[in-house]
Amino acid sequence: QVQLVESGGGLVQPGGSLRLSCAASGRTFRHYAMGWFRQAPGKEREFVGVIRGTGGITYYAESVKGRFSISRDNAKNTVYLQMNSLKSEDTAVYYCAAGAPSGATTPSGYDYWGQGTQVTVSA
Repeated sequence: QVQLVESGGGLVQPGGSLRLSCAASGRTFRHYAMGWFRQAPGKEREFVGVIRGTGGITYYAESVKGRFSISRDNAKNTVYLQMNSLKSEDTAVYYCAAGAPSGATTPSGYDYWGQGTQVTVSA
């Protein structure tokens, strides 16, 4: 029912910035919480941040607070992850996901997932 298509990943130097996009299909996009997760090699998929389905409320993992920002454009059915002051430890495959409007912090709280996009932070 909902398909998510991600873009914007790539290679960036430490301290640099990158913006990921996640385009969603579905008429009820504005009612979903849109989460971002990441998974580095050999590690579990971890929560990055989420924008809730109503009110534009966002919250983030401690590791990215102050550096990452999530926004959404309902007219374009797109959610964004702006990443600033990138560090090598931010290197991972980044996934967007759509779930219940309250906004979960675990993968089990999401019903639909994008394919993932690689972000590599390296000098």
